Amino acid sequence: MKRIFITRTFARWMRKAGLADQSLCQAVSEMSQGLIDADLGGNVVKKRVPLPGRGKRGGARTIVATNRGDRWFFLYGFEKNERANIDKDEIKALQELAAEYLAIDDQGIELAVSSGKLMEVHDGNKA
Repeated sequence: MKRIFITRTFARWMRKAGLADQSLCQAVSEMSQGLIDADLGGNVVKKRVPLPGRGKRGGARTIVATNRGDRWFFLYGFEKNERANIDKDEIKALQELAAEYLAIDDQGIELAVSSGKLMEVHDGNKA
């Protein structure tokens, strides 16, 4: 069973960008099939997602930590018109963050969700 999580910071950006939960579910479905835009190493991938009225090409980029199995953590998002890409120092920090999230056991995840550090996305609806 795939579990999709978003960080508090990602959730704020998501609301501002108008990104729907269903877009994240679709992105995870595509990534599960190997359709990623860039493998940044250290269990971190970049995936384009469509924004309302703009599609993928003019939409947003998301940075996701994943074990490419059952856990997907959306860590960071940016619109293409905001910035071209992320730099090497940011990638390193995101890889370290990915390692932390992917090392959390089920009990730790439930604690992070109940404390509001993470939110779980279910079939396009935040829990």
